[in-house]
Amino acid sequence: MEINKLLSLAVNVAVSSGKILAEEKKSKIIFETGHDIKLQADKDSEQRIFEILKSTGLNILSEEAGYIEQNSNNLFCWIVDPLDGSLNYVRQIPLSCISIALWDGDKPLFGVVYDYVHDSLYKGIVGEYATLNDIPIRVSEIKSQNKAIIATGFPVYSSFDDITLINFVRTLQNYKKIRLFGTAAFSMMMLAKGSVEAYQENNIAWWDVAAGIAIVLAAGGKVNFEFTNRQKYLLNVLATNENLELNGGR
Repeated sequence: MEINKLLSLAVNVAVSSGKILAEEKKSKIIFETGHDIKLQADKDSEQRIFEILKSTGLNILSEEAGYIEQNSNNLFCWIVDPLDGSLNYVRQIPLSCISIALWDGDKPLFGVVYDYVHDSLYKGIVGEYATLNDIPIRVSEIKSQNKAIIATGFPVYSSFDDITLINFVRTLQNYKKIRLFGTAAFSMMMLAKGSVEAYQENNIAWWDVAAGIAIVLAAGGKVNFEFTNRQKYLLNVLATNENLELNGGR
């Protein structure tokens, strides 16, 4: 299947899965430990997504099911977060998304993020275009860090010791404002559409940012990422609007 057909498939399944989440509204907590929470809604959304994506014969990596190999000779892989912002969802904070991306090995090809609460559909093909509800979007042109907003967060695998937190805060001090939305996918869409100028999280799960990385790149942004734990699919991500001059270098 060609890229545009695969993208169209991802869009359709994201929207249909969003309807499930919108209708469910409240969800049973499967388990809750430390900073992590899993909901029945995650499972329901994932099941709907899998029903469609498995038909492509491509490999799948999902937050709930892990890695599912369907074609050992093909590096193409769907990377899925069936519900990004689970705690927001269960607490009825209206910020949660469905995130679906297609990568070729470590290279992002396209991404789809559906903010079903506000019926906002973001999509982008790297090197071609990015849109919000089919209207083109692009990162902002702000260059000065002291005029810029950064979106960030503290993922499940973050270290919360004093030294780590203090060092992390120091990297944020020169920005005009800081925003924590509780969903990496939504945060990166704010960067892609020009509402914030940077996004940074450390030890964030690949499925949380896979679609976001693709869409930010498609919208003209710059993304630096490196894997910190391949087995757990964790990586550090710093994304900017490309124009931003960060104190101490890029």
